Amino acid sequence: MIETPCMIIDERKMEQNIRKMAQIAEKNGVQLRPHVKTHKIPEIAKKQLAEGATGITVAKVSEAEVMAEHGIHDIFIAYPLVIESKIERAIALSKNINLIVGVDSIEGAKKLSELAKKHHHTLSVRLEVDTGLKRTGVLYERAVALANEINQLDNLRLSGIYTFRGAVFQGKPTRDLKKAGLEEGKLMVSLANKMREAGIDIQDVSVGSTPTAEYAAQVEGVTEIRPGTYVFYDMMQVNLGVCRLDECAATVLTSVVSKPSENLLIIDGGSKTFATDVQPHTWPSNLIGFGYITNLPEAIFDRLTEEHGMVTLPGDENIQIGDRLEVIPNHICSTVNLHNHVYIKNEQGLTKVTVAGRGKLD
Repeated sequence: MIETPCMIIDERKMEQNIRKMAQIAEKNGVQLRPHVKTHKIPEIAKKQLAEGATGITVAKVSEAEVMAEHGIHDIFIAYPLVIESKIERAIALSKNINLIVGVDSIEGAKKLSELAKKHHHTLSVRLEVDTGLKRTGVLYERAVALANEINQLDNLRLSGIYTFRGAVFQGKPTRDLKKAGLEEGKLMVSLANKMREAGIDIQDVSVGSTPTAEYAAQVEGVTEIRPGTYVFYDMMQVNLGVCRLDECAATVLTSVVSKPSENLLIIDGGSKTFATDVQPHTWPSNLIGFGYITNLPEAIFDRLTEEHGMVTLPGDENIQIGDRLEVIPNHICSTVNLHNHVYIKNEQGLTKVTVAGRGKLD
């Protein structure tokens, strides 16, 4: 018997999810470059590539190195690189694979150019644009000017633009994912056209999180979508209406370790097992608790500390100490990163798989 807490991946559901997104990309004539931050597992990335993905997306140089070591040779680091040591590693990697790196400032671009020139190498870069999330990315109204500056630097090839926006419409969180996705796509296509009018040869227009990818892909001129969560889905996606509950491929198996009262259970999964970056009762996902217990659906997983999860029962449920509960996490990406390995479940049983990209912070 496997020890708890641990993560279980339903292979059949995962493969259906991979196929579904590949079909969306194919139907709309766009490339699919999934963000592997969700699973961080090369074997799963290879399944996505086998179903039609043209490459993968990562957030860190170290993640790119792990994926390249496992034979994946088309990688986009969707994150601005500004630290010299990381740029040096990216340049070394790009001599062996097709690597694209992100940039969102002239300072970062100049550092990329300087080091690429030093190594007699040309780096392919994409300009990140802030379309409303207020995270990394050049402000939308300044993007054309910055693209022009980058385009004049030595040893850089500005191949495209990209954004990450999520469920945002007209600058505010929304549950209308179609409006959000269409607006995201149109904003980026319009910007790419302005850059082309300025003489900048923009080839790639890359957009689309899991909630918006299906709709952003419909916008003429979008060339690529980069969803990540879709491979497993989670309660955030369920509550946004992106997927059904039975499409969630990843659960965390926990054990009941204490039952202090008839209405309270304690499980062996706390904040070191479940991500807490997506809080309950916040718009637009409106989550209840820190996950959905599939075999105890009326219960609420409403509190956690480092090693303990507190589950409130609505009545005198027949749950005993030692029983096992399966929980669909609120946010699967951050939850996976807390686990050294997962178990892939299929008709043959369970296979233990290392999360090779876990904890890659650099």
